[in-house]
Amino acid sequence: MKLMPVHRSCAILAILVRAAAPAQQTYTLGPDSQPNDAVPKGTVTRHELPPGKVYPGVPHNYAIYVPARYDAAKPAPYMVFLDGSGALGNAQRVPVVFDNLIARGELPPLIGIFVDPGVLPASRDTAMARFHRILEYDSIDGRFARFLETELIAEAAKKYNLSKDPSAHGIAGVSTGAVGAFSAAWNRPDLFRRVLSFIGTFVHMRGADSLPAMIRRTEPKPLRVFLEAGKNDHVLPGHPFGTFYAGSWPINNQLMFEALQFAGYDVKLEYGENAHNMQHGAAILPDALRWLWRDYGKPIEPRPPMAMDLPGWDPRAQVYSVIQQGKPWEPIAGDFRSIAGIAADKDGRVFVADPAANRIWSVEGGKASVFVEKSGGATALRTAPDGRLYASQPAARRIVSYGPEGTAKPTVRDVVADDLAITASGAIYYLDAARQTIGVTGADGRKSVVHQGGFEAPSAIALSPDHSLLLVADAKSRFNWSFQIRPDGSLASGEPFYRVDMAEASTRGSAGVTADSIGQAYFATALGIQLCEQNGRCAAILAKPQPGDLERIAFGGPDLGWLHAAQGAKLFRRSVKTRGVDAPVKPPRPPL
Repeated sequence: MKLMPVHRSCAILAILVRAAAPAQQTYTLGPDSQPNDAVPKGTVTRHELPPGKVYPGVPHNYAIYVPARYDAAKPAPYMVFLDGSGALGNAQRVPVVFDNLIARGELPPLIGIFVDPGVLPASRDTAMARFHRILEYDSIDGRFARFLETELIAEAAKKYNLSKDPSAHGIAGVSTGAVGAFSAAWNRPDLFRRVLSFIGTFVHMRGADSLPAMIRRTEPKPLRVFLEAGKNDHVLPGHPFGTFYAGSWPINNQLMFEALQFAGYDVKLEYGENAHNMQHGAAILPDALRWLWRDYGKPIEPRPPMAMDLPGWDPRAQVYSVIQQGKPWEPIAGDFRSIAGIAADKDGRVFVADPAANRIWSVEGGKASVFVEKSGGATALRTAPDGRLYASQPAARRIVSYGPEGTAKPTVRDVVADDLAITASGAIYYLDAARQTIGVTGADGRKSVVHQGGFEAPSAIALSPDHSLLLVADAKSRFNWSFQIRPDGSLASGEPFYRVDMAEASTRGSAGVTADSIGQAYFATALGIQLCEQNGRCAAILAKPQPGDLERIAFGGPDLGWLHAAQGAKLFRRSVKTRGVDAPVKPPRPPL
């Protein structure tokens, strides 16, 4: 079966660019890319993957290279090549390179999986087909990675014993395929940790131009990345700024390289004199593979930026100004059935609302015990400066409070509270998400609505460390709000103050919010915990404990120096360098 060729328009564009480009350096394939009768040769078989669930109705052609040294009794490392027919062809000769490097022990005995982009067949002879290359490769969400994992790799695993170690998995791509390769690893570092990118189109097509900024802000992932780019890629003498509407290929590859360096990645960039072609990339392919797979057997792990300790490094709101190297998320043992609220008292004891179990749990030392056995379906939790724990009981339409012994005392009646915030003066702010209202009750027990509407889907509230501002998270917007609290308890000067990043192809905003002692706000989002400086800028994205939705977050533990996060019915904690707040404190003035 013949593999589907690379999308025709890209090939035509490359030919036109080469024809009009200035004289360039000539690159030739070296001895590692030449067939050698003295080395054992792997086999290549060709297949068709029928349409699956990720891209309905779209089949994919693929091929599998199996090295001569493959041992079915041992899990084999593997590498996926996008635009697989090109990688198999005479211009790149990936199987030949594999044969030679594996024979010399410079590569482990890799299985190669070569896949072409899908094409939705035409519905009739007079109709057009739909070519999926740009959709699959240029998109920066996790959909293509899901296709690779659940359909392509799963099918290959039926025939071969594939390693489950992500450090034993690589992925490579050319042009738009390079974006697909990087995005698959970026979204799923638990699936791929070695990335090979040739003449990557990290420009404004389907969002890849946003990757450098995202890389700089996001907690480093366990990836190793080799980038190759051409100085004359879409560049001509009369067009030194580039010839294509989406941006500059050379500049954006440099931006990717600098962003990965800034964030601490193991990354290398090789520039050639080529235009948008694989002449340089194919010539250096053996060296790129050697670099990418060096020290095989050792895990690829995240590392902090090496420049952190050099003069001139700006540490404010950086990822490593919050997290501690070598101290990842750790699960908290507990028989939770659901988690609808997290709060901590001044001693750092963490409380967890579990409405499915009708309990409130107490967590100390990373272990949970029952604090309230029949909680009335309590959801939102918050501790007051006086040490009492407050909880919302939606079914009873009230807020109750608990002393150290766990006895409930009704505090506010006839309210629905999806989240709470309690000031040092005893004012209790409560969020009614369905009605988009924020209410307050003072020490005298009188209730009033202090704000209504203006949000997409308000989800959580929190106080600034000095109790002068009320923060409101929005579950369906990239903007989260800040209100000033007046002396009479009313709210004023509301602004969509904090802008967070949203996951590609998602409308999910922020599900939870908390603040630290220096006024930084933390929002639980689909991308991770986004840290916004006191001035409103989103500066860092901390990793989620595991894939999936991130919900409530709170500081707790000794010295309030542990960040806690809920995902489904699981609770995690992580030691951090910042601290929560147990009493009002005025934070320092922010940088502007």
